[in-house]
Amino acid sequence: MSEASSPYRIGTSGWTYDHWRGLFYPETLPRTRWFAHYTQTFSTVEINATFYRTFGESTYRKWREQAPPGFTYVLKAPKPITHYKGLENVAADIRAFWDSAVMLGEKLGMILLQLAPSTPYDPERLRAALLAFPDPTRVAVEFRHERWLTGEIRDLLNVLGVSFCDADAPRAPLRGWLTGRNAYLRLHGRSRWYAHCYSDPELDEIAALARRHVEQGAQCVYVFFNNDFEGYAPENARALIQRLTLC
Repeated sequence: MSEASSPYRIGTSGWTYDHWRGLFYPETLPRTRWFAHYTQTFSTVEINATFYRTFGESTYRKWREQAPPGFTYVLKAPKPITHYKGLENVAADIRAFWDSAVMLGEKLGMILLQLAPSTPYDPERLRAALLAFPDPTRVAVEFRHERWLTGEIRDLLNVLGVSFCDADAPRAPLRGWLTGRNAYLRLHGRSRWYAHCYSDPELDEIAALARRHVEQGAQCVYVFFNNDFEGYAPENARALIQRLTLC
């Protein structure tokens, strides 16, 4: 299966990790060439920096221009939307972020909306926030508390065409839900947050879930490894690509 025809988009949560030098990036490779090196292996990346700060038009233009054909970014929605305001009265904030995100043009894959663990269960608040996005089908939602993992929320995401972010973390295993047109797996680590190297059996399980989502009708399956410790993320991501390339 060629990369162009593959429904799988596999990458890592960020690429500018100094401790990946010598593990993923060659020791002598200048930092300015890290992204180009990254794109030789992966077709997508999750940018978490947009969660912490606002970037100007020049940065989005740079991201768009430096990405090779077929490469896509996923942008994490800003912290004020999800953590400071808890999704309340955020329509203007969402629209401002959307206006920045679409500067990426065809390089924009999805937007990740990660709810704060303290966000109270309020389906209508979530609905209003999702509808503030001009295209909710480009959004994936990660819930950081099990109170949100209900049939009511699953139905809401389905109705709006929003993707469920299936997060794998200690004491929070993958659930296998598919909502919206795209599947979204976010792998933080099973034994420890960000510091777990997925074993061969675990990667086999993740590959099987990705294949099942395609069989269920997912147009695209995004998989991001967020276990950056010791370069586990690119190592595991490459191993998953090998499994899915052979399917």
